[in-house]
Amino acid sequence: MLVVDDDERVRTVVAWQLEADGYAVAQARDGADALERIDVERPDLVVLDLSMPGLGGLDVLRRVRALEAQCGGAALPVIVLSGRSGETDRIVGLDLGADDYLVKPFSPGELAARVRSVLRRSAGAPRPVQLSGLSVDPATREVCVDGAPVELTAREFDLLAFLARHPRQVFSRAQLLQQVWRSEPGWQGEATVTEHVHRLRSKVGAGRLRTVRGVGYQLEP
Repeated sequence: MLVVDDDERVRTVVAWQLEADGYAVAQARDGADALERIDVERPDLVVLDLSMPGLGGLDVLRRVRALEAQCGGAALPVIVLSGRSGETDRIVGLDLGADDYLVKPFSPGELAARVRSVLRRSAGAPRPVQLSGLSVDPATREVCVDGAPVELTAREFDLLAFLARHPRQVFSRAQLLQQVWRSEPGWQGEATVTEHVHRLRSKVGAGRLRTVRGVGYQLEP
């Protein structure tokens, strides 16, 4: 998960508590850094401060929700952690899509409990896979590239979704026939895989689907 706050002391306290609860925690010092990490790493949850220089927390939340609305799919869980205790700020944060709102000074133990609660609520819906501008949503079967929807056939989506669940892992054409087509080379030609990879490259970008010579294919974030 990702902790976003311009105060290093707050980030340290929050990270320490969440790591003690068994979570892997990354940190961002401002809004721009947060958006980049969300795009590349797609954390399970974000703890987001509102008052940051430059791009503030509400702007980060607004941009994240706008991109999700454009591409479809499950929302990234966000807990707002803020020194603003006014009712207006709380309402604005929740209206923009925050899952919870905790006011500073706060109890690290209470924050951890709220993290567990939000994660339980969001666990039921399959999460989109986000890889550096590529969004693959298994629930809605929608794909976005750099925020723009991309039309795929059913089998093209199945192939992309499988590779996206295993980024950088190399699969032979025979393995892809087994995993995606539920078939074997004796029943279906491996050229079927080659053709689908070729079509996917034209739709999501050639650089994302890499050929490993003599082995197979991998999705490169």
